[in-house]
Amino acid sequence: MFRARILSNPKRSLNRKRYLEPESINQTQAFPSGGPFISIQSILEIIATFIDIILHLDKHLIWLVENYGSWVYLILFLIIFCETGLVVTPFLPGDSLLFVAGAIAATGAMEVTGLAALLMLAAFCGDNTNYWIGRYFGPRIFTRTDSRLLNRAHLEKTEAFYARHGGKTIIFARFLPIIRTFAPFVAGIGQMIYPRFMAYSAFGSIFWISFFVFGGFFFGNVPIVKNNLTFFIFGIIIISVLPGVIQFMRGWLENRAAARSR
Repeated sequence: MFRARILSNPKRSLNRKRYLEPESINQTQAFPSGGPFISIQSILEIIATFIDIILHLDKHLIWLVENYGSWVYLILFLIIFCETGLVVTPFLPGDSLLFVAGAIAATGAMEVTGLAALLMLAAFCGDNTNYWIGRYFGPRIFTRTDSRLLNRAHLEKTEAFYARHGGKTIIFARFLPIIRTFAPFVAGIGQMIYPRFMAYSAFGSIFWISFFVFGGFFFGNVPIVKNNLTFFIFGIIIISVLPGVIQFMRGWLENRAAARSR
């Protein structure tokens, strides 16, 4: 605690306002963790908030439409662009967000054709941005084992998927979270012929956006879906993640079997 510093004459200071330096503020109180770092509790709160947003996309998206109007188109554009265009943001919602956006568009809050076209453009632009990032910077990043920005395991899984399916990976990956974020990046690293990549990307973007946006538009407000939308969102997430989980378990079992045979 700092002592009071009297800026006036000491004899007259008792009757005048004292100017005090900050008191009762110490580092332990200001920063419970002992320093200016985010606490574990704050991290858990952020994670809980993110999960709540994902599972209740309908409510949060409706709130955005009501409070930001046409700006919601830009918000959705940026989310889809980042989810497909930046390898550091594979955690952003994709399939479930598109389905909910389509369901809300069915209420008249958004124009579905314009929404779908805009999100197709976002996915296409994201893919192409990711491709060129991978082409110019990927080799250096991919050869590093200590990169903090990228998950090397995700890159290797995407590379293996790409090796099996070739250019069609750009289309198939649209329906596989995480892989769809890394697929254009790996295509850039492999220097896939750009016009060919653009064709696959355009077709994949149209198919992916149309499937989920118009699926939400036509089925999102069916009573059984509307009244249980959280469960349907959760189901979409599970179905989207399931192939990756199966692949992970298969690899884990193969590695375990190989280790036992040694």
